[in-house]
Amino acid sequence: MELKGKSVAILAADLYNEYELIYPYYRLLEAGARVLVVGAGDAKSYKSKVGLPVSVDAAVGDISADDFDGVVIPGGFAPDFMRRTPAMVEFVRQMHLGGKVVAAICHAGWMLASAEILQGRTVTSFFAIKPDMVHAGANWIDEECVVDGKLITARTPADLPAFMRAVVAALK
Repeated sequence: MELKGKSVAILAADLYNEYELIYPYYRLLEAGARVLVVGAGDAKSYKSKVGLPVSVDAAVGDISADDFDGVVIPGGFAPDFMRRTPAMVEFVRQMHLGGKVVAAICHAGWMLASAEILQGRTVTSFFAIKPDMVHAGANWIDEECVVDGKLITARTPADLPAFMRAVVAALK
């Protein structure tokens, strides 16, 4: 139970990548963390790209970054919906400003760009959003998992094992 006493939020919105939400969810539970699926507040559940539903534990407006040690942002097309909710973007920004773990995989880099936390940071993402990351001030590299302080990024579901090893290590 290496993460006993730690709390992690996993953000959710429609069209999330099911692997990038479910794998981190169960890996964090396995390590002993308290894990909450957090949505925008507009729904009690969201559907993945293939229609798999996930129930929301809390709305972003009802939580505080002060109550969490980390946040995991799954990819898919969900980050494009997430960043349309100012409270979700602000939650990610506050997690970063508070020195908490901010972990983003695949298209979740869109949330990092919207939260304006990429200037001068070294990151990776799904290749198609590399220009977005670079324009937001990031140094983008093509590696399975990039750790820049408490900012952890990965490219695709194939990178989940390395991504979650880094997330768990950073939360310890």
